[in-house]
Amino acid sequence: MTESVSEPETTAVDPAVRARALLLERAATVAGGLPDVPSPCVSVCRMNAERSFCEGCFRSIDEIRAWSRSDDAHKRTVWARLLKRMDATTPP
Repeated sequence: MTESVSEPETTAVDPAVRARALLLERAATVAGGLPDVPSPCVSVCRMNAERSFCEGCFRSIDEIRAWSRSDDAHKRTVWARLLKRMDATTPP
């Protein structure tokens, strides 16, 4: 009788969980005060049910639209807002 060896289970990472992890990594860069504030976009582009913010980067439509024209001070303000939204939102 041959004993079978089971393969380890692989689980796909939920895009929302991955997005949160990426945002937290980038937030550390922003907190460091370096120039060229990184975009919070994590390529999970869909609005929440209330259409108040993106479920990937937690920015509002207006914040997304204005990002490329914003200075670093405004981008840091947006980062502070989106981190508060993320903290207030229960992960799926």
